Amino acid sequence: MNVNAQTIVIAAVAVFMGWFAIGMIYNLRRGDKVLKWMQDGLPLIGQRTTFRWLGTSVAEMGIAKARRPFHRMDVLLVLKPRDVFWMTIIALLQRRDDIVIYRAALGTPPLLDLELADPKTWSGREALGRVTRRGWEGTDYHGLRLMAPKGLLNLARDTLDQLASPMQALSPRYIRLSLRKTAPNLEIHLPFPNPQETDARNHFQSLNNLGRAVGERG
Repeated sequence: MNVNAQTIVIAAVAVFMGWFAIGMIYNLRRGDKVLKWMQDGLPLIGQRTTFRWLGTSVAEMGIAKARRPFHRMDVLLVLKPRDVFWMTIIALLQRRDDIVIYRAALGTPPLLDLELADPKTWSGREALGRVTRRGWEGTDYHGLRLMAPKGLLNLARDTLDQLASPMQALSPRYIRLSLRKTAPNLEIHLPFPNPQETDARNHFQSLNNLGRAVGERG
């Protein structure tokens, strides 16, 4: 290997290592900021029992004995893979963004299965693709795509109409909201909250209210 080739290789390694370090630090700090914000409101759901980072892009918390209306709640912070150059490019092409996921088992399961998702987002497209392959019917719903098993689309729309108030209180924008008669009964994908603009206790109280409203619809 000549000197020029060696220089190119060393420079490339330095760039990729620097990219990895900067991306990792950014994700860990961004995730830690949201985790600290959650500390004020998460006890309204229950006491955290498990916590772990899955690499540098996903943080997972488990609440095994959640307060009513929940039985269990898992909270995931899913960040863009900023530490690997080519995965960052793929994430940009897929229009991926940082999201928080609430995945819960409810004391009272919902009346029906439904999927409400933003087809422009990565996780929304995946969810809609899965239920499409199962033969579910779909319609547009307030800028999102609503899908339900055949014959239940009108009931799904009525259910969401009934949930509109607690949904809006929790977040003005949804990437995905999923109801299932089997656990996990409720799954919600939301954009990352802004700790400067959102009160954690109000946020998690709204999540409680939404879970209760889903159970009442059951």
